[in-house]
Amino acid sequence: MSKLQSLKKVVETIADRSTIALGGNVLHRSPMAFVRELARQEKKGLKLVKTAGAHDIDLLCAVGSVETVDAGFVSYETVYGLPPHYRKAVQTGIVKANEHACYTVISALRGASTNVPFMPVSGLKYGDLIENNEYFVVVEDPFTGTPVTLVRSIFPDVAIIHVQECDEEGNAVINGPKFEDVLMSRAAERVIITTEQIVSPYRIKQNKERIDIPAFLVDAVIHVPKGAAPASCYKKYDVDEKALREFLSLKEKQEIIEFIKKYEQQDYQHERGNRTW
Repeated sequence: MSKLQSLKKVVETIADRSTIALGGNVLHRSPMAFVRELARQEKKGLKLVKTAGAHDIDLLCAVGSVETVDAGFVSYETVYGLPPHYRKAVQTGIVKANEHACYTVISALRGASTNVPFMPVSGLKYGDLIENNEYFVVVEDPFTGTPVTLVRSIFPDVAIIHVQECDEEGNAVINGPKFEDVLMSRAAERVIITTEQIVSPYRIKQNKERIDIPAFLVDAVIHVPKGAAPASCYKKYDVDEKALREFLSLKEKQEIIEFIKKYEQQDYQHERGNRTW
């Protein structure tokens, strides 16, 4: 059964205040077309989850869509520096940052994937991170009597994952680094795939061992070539340095809105009425 849908219609199903796990890592294979549509539809109170975020989280903070962020860090890496809109939103109290180590986000998602309320974290025993994040608690190990840190599981309402290949049924293939995307697909209540290319079910099923996210986990598929731009997508395109530097220079919300508008033709290129072709 085909799960192909339009970008606009799928984003309409995302409720305000949803907990959203964003696939990719920093500036690589982030679901930017979906993020931009969240901004266009003025979604509010979103609770974002990602081990290492960048332009995706920064853009949503710039348009006022975010309530909380659970992340190991948010940065444009050393080339572009810190995310100004995320930083301002946290400093002014508009966004609550639940600071993690990347590994504790992974552990929290692992807890959700196995449907348990928390997960023990080896190695996190001292420091301000434990004291200042309500997701952590130190308890006594009932078997040894030694202290052990627990992280509360994070149960995303939806995971948004951009891939290189997917068939109409939702069988998705990630080429190159997979980051935490496979784990997110097992932890979330719903999974939405945006894809560079729609391939035939026959081709996918001839190479079943390459399927990273099986169709039975996937709620919707959206065909969006260059759907990670201006971030990169492995073996498809590199980071768009000019676009990122332009975005980082913007300060006013209206400027951000105009920046997002520039991507409309690209983001909607496969939409014709009710179809995505």
